[in-house]
Amino acid sequence: MVLDVKKGGVILKLIKDVEVYSPEYSGKKDLLIGGGKILLIKDKIEFNDEDIEVIDGQNKKMLPGFIDPHVHITGGGGEGSFKTRVPEIPLSDLTSAGITTVVGLLGTDGVTRSVENVLAKAKSLEENGITALIHTGSYRYPSKTITDSVQKDVVLIDEIIGAKVAISDHRSSQIGAEELKFIGSEVRTAGMLADKAGIVCVHMGDGKKGLGPIIEAVEDSELPIQTFAPTHINRNESLLAEGFEFLKKGGIIDLTCGIFDDLSPASVISKARKKNLPTENITVSSDGYGSWSSYDEKGNLLEIGASSVGTLYEEFKSLVSQYDFELEEALPYFTSNPAKILKLFPQKGNIEQGADADLIIADFDLKIDTVLAKGEIMVKNGEIIKRGAYEN
Repeated sequence: MVLDVKKGGVILKLIKDVEVYSPEYSGKKDLLIGGGKILLIKDKIEFNDEDIEVIDGQNKKMLPGFIDPHVHITGGGGEGSFKTRVPEIPLSDLTSAGITTVVGLLGTDGVTRSVENVLAKAKSLEENGITALIHTGSYRYPSKTITDSVQKDVVLIDEIIGAKVAISDHRSSQIGAEELKFIGSEVRTAGMLADKAGIVCVHMGDGKKGLGPIIEAVEDSELPIQTFAPTHINRNESLLAEGFEFLKKGGIIDLTCGIFDDLSPASVISKARKKNLPTENITVSSDGYGSWSSYDEKGNLLEIGASSVGTLYEEFKSLVSQYDFELEEALPYFTSNPAKILKLFPQKGNIEQGADADLIIADFDLKIDTVLAKGEIMVKNGEIIKRGAYEN
C-alpha cells in the first residue's frame, strides 16, 4: 500500500487506490508524497520505472492525521503527592493513535514542571517527526512563562501558539474577568504579531462560576469571543448547557475524551448537531497523560489516574458506529476544526496537494493500519515502525 522510492535524494511514497476522506469524500485516488508534503493526487498515477513497485491500497480509507489540542506531553498529575506524577508521553502512544499534530501544555503542577520542560518535549517530538506546538502558562496566575511575558512567549518562540489558564476550579488561582481580559489581550495581540492562533486555552473545573468569568471578560472588553477556548466543557450537565450557549454566541468549545454516557464527546456532538449549533467551533481532545481525579465534599483526594491519547480515535469511531455519522461528518472535529482554530489549515487537517503528508490509512472497520507524519511512516500494517529514543 505504501512504497518508498528514492529519486534525486528525495524519498517518495506512492499510495495507490485508496479511498480519500479530506475530510469530505474525494473518491478512490493515488497519492505521491515527498519532502513531507502531498505532491500529487490523481485518479491514477502511473510509473514505468521498473524499480518502482506499486502496492495496491484497495479496501482502505485515508483520513487526515488527527490533531489533539490538549495533551500533557511532559505528564500531569502530582495532586496525590510526588508518587502520582505522570511520566512524559512516548512518541508511539501518539502515532499509534493516529495523532500527527499535538498541542502540549502544563496542568495543575507549575512548580516542579515548567513551560521550558514542555517546550523541550515538543522539540523532541518534532525531531522524531510529528508536529508539536505548546501553550505557555498553567493553572496558576500570574502565568508561568519562559520570557517572563505571555506576549513575548507567543511572539518570539515558534512552538508557542497561545496560553493556558484555569478557572472555576479549587486548584486554580481563583482569577476572574479582569485577569482573563489581560491574558486574552496579551495572547490576541501576540497572535496577530506572530501570525499564530493567539488563543487562551481555559481549563474549566466544576466550580459554581462556570463560564461566567469568560462571558464577563468578553462582554466587558473588545476581545473577540474566540480569543478563549474553554476545555472540559462536557465535565457536567450545567457546564455543558453554558457551553452550548457559548457556541451560539460564536465561541469555541473543546470536549474531553474519557467522559462517558450522555456527556461523552460523541453524545455531545450529536446533541449539538440536533440543536443546529455551529459545530465547526467544536473540537475534541484527549487530555492525554493528564491526571483525572475525584474528591470528597471536604476536598480530599479519593482517586487519581492518567488519561490515554487513544481515546481520541475511539471517540471518532464512536461517532460513526454508535451515532451513525458519515465519515466526512465525524472527521472535522478531529482534523479540520482544530486545524482552522489553531491557524494550521490548510497545511494540516485535510488532504490536498501541497498539504503536509499527515495521514491515517485505516481498514473498512476503521482499524488503523498505517500512519504517516510529514511523510514519514510511523505505523505500518498495524505495527509501530518508529519509536522514541528511550522506548522499549
